[in-house]
Amino acid sequence: MAAVAWGRCLPRVWLRRWCPDFPLRSESQTAGGGGVGSNRPLLCVAGGPGLACGRHYRAALCAELKHPLAIEEVASRPVRPHEVRVDVHFCGVNFADILVCRGQYQEKPQLPFTPGMEFSGTVLETGTDVSTVKEGDRVIGVSGFNGMAEECIIDHKTLWQIPEGVPLREAATLPVSYVTAILALEHRACTRPGETVLVTAAAGATGLAVIDVATNVLQAKVIAAAGSDEKCRLAMRKGAQSIVNYSQGSLKEAVRKLVGSDGVNVVIDAVGGDVFLEALRSLAWEGRIVVVGFAGGTIASVPANLLLLKNVSAMGLYWGRYKEQNFPIFSRILSSALQYCQQGRIQPHIGAVFKLEEVNDAFLHVIQRKSTGKVLISLK
Repeated sequence: MAAVAWGRCLPRVWLRRWCPDFPLRSESQTAGGGGVGSNRPLLCVAGGPGLACGRHYRAALCAELKHPLAIEEVASRPVRPHEVRVDVHFCGVNFADILVCRGQYQEKPQLPFTPGMEFSGTVLETGTDVSTVKEGDRVIGVSGFNGMAEECIIDHKTLWQIPEGVPLREAATLPVSYVTAILALEHRACTRPGETVLVTAAAGATGLAVIDVATNVLQAKVIAAAGSDEKCRLAMRKGAQSIVNYSQGSLKEAVRKLVGSDGVNVVIDAVGGDVFLEALRSLAWEGRIVVVGFAGGTIASVPANLLLLKNVSAMGLYWGRYKEQNFPIFSRILSSALQYCQQGRIQPHIGAVFKLEEVNDAFLHVIQRKSTGKVLISLK
């Protein structure tokens, strides 16, 4: 089976940016067997009914860590009794997808694998034990890592029907960013109406989701902190009451000028490092800071005396563990996000849409911090 090895054709500058330690080989070596562009026929599994045998679909494959992805044709397999085959329309691009393809994420799928944690599409086929969805239903799914493909087979328990009036494109933005935002604000920080929320990396997908939920669902006041004036202006347009460009000075001092010495009630931090520490020092009495990521690349140590002096709480939020450890809460919050979207209470921001064959460009777009809001892969 022929493989379309997009990774082979990428310029060396791109490879260096995507992964500084990528081994730059000669053209003759790159075109040889193995690696990203190797032909690995995936054969149809015989003995099962349904749509599988004879069908093929395109998928982005990580065949070797720290290498660009390849687009290959993959053979379908039969669905098991509890599974659903979905025709994927859109798949979200998350920083976790990039980390897992570098071998730097908490979860380490067996090679080769297809990244993609969230997607939207329509049901093609259901297993014999599935009654929750039917052929033709519009759904969003939360997969392990297999969403960046034209077709995805998934357990029916991790599919949610998309309500009428919610487009497939917008629905694909909800599972990671908005569930993270709602979990952080409602479940972890217990944010109350009228409280002040400081959100870092405010123009990213999760940051804008936090602004959206805090402002339009929880009626909180938001201070948006980002690394450029352009990103700050976007956060303001999306509902933040105040903005801070933390590339231009102390975040703590800027927040103090906005709210005085009392500080902010809640911080949702996705940056880490010095930004986290300054945000921690910006908390009010009995304030709460929730760590949702380390986009800045540095994990800070928490000075315990700061927790004591103001009786503040520092807590973490790992989206994936809720899916595994407390699925009822995860499912309820994702259903709430769908409902909020249907009601028009939240309005997801999509910053860029790439085609499947542009998946490496989409990753680079995120790595270079050019992205604002959600980045999607379109499979249609």
